[in-house]
Amino acid sequence: MYERVGACEDLKIAAAHGGSIACVSAAEHLGLWVAEHGAELHVGLRPHGRVYEHQDCSCVVHWNDEETKGSAFGVPSVRVVLRQILRCQGLESFFVSLESALRQRKLTSADLAWLRNNTNRQARDAIAFAHRDADSGLESLFRWRLRRHRLDVRTQQEIVSVGRVDFVIGERLIVEVDGAPNHDGASHRHKDLVRDANAAAWGLVSLRFDYAMVVHDWETVELAILGLVDRGLHLA
Repeated sequence: MYERVGACEDLKIAAAHGGSIACVSAAEHLGLWVAEHGAELHVGLRPHGRVYEHQDCSCVVHWNDEETKGSAFGVPSVRVVLRQILRCQGLESFFVSLESALRQRKLTSADLAWLRNNTNRQARDAIAFAHRDADSGLESLFRWRLRRHRLDVRTQQEIVSVGRVDFVIGERLIVEVDGAPNHDGASHRHKDLVRDANAAAWGLVSLRFDYAMVVHDWETVELAILGLVDRGLHLA
């Protein structure tokens, strides 16, 4: 077996298995946001390919179709990776990585047309719902999970005396979703409190959720938002 100079460890393991990295493993390699998933390496094999089990093997195998061409050990295209995520991880994970690819301009109009033609109705709805302005996978996940309530949700809005906020629901409800790297520590916490106070001074209502709440306690997040919406506090 030949090894490309500088190949990363995941590429080496995938090659040892008989293929190339695929699905969420390939998405991470390409720098896309991915939803939480298991630690297993996802490996793509060509039709009629052979699996070579190796030491401590826990790989998840994807059987590639005719769309995957070129080197058997290369990284598949972004559009192929997204379709693999849809089939393996589901629609929500597909949407998170899709918005990341759009944000990073890694999908052309031809790629999007291919995805519409080679996925399903639910994926086409997700493509139509996707934006290019999400700042993180957490923001993508938040908007995706809230979509069923058909609320007026605007992203990355500039608010006087507050600055840019993640979401505005209706006319008055600000929602911020805080990833740990950007909001841990006393100084960041103080800045967040000042922003919330300035928003209140302008008659706005603020809600703030961290990563753990959005990802693992969505029911609480949803109830908090809907509680304010039901009372009309998102309207002027």
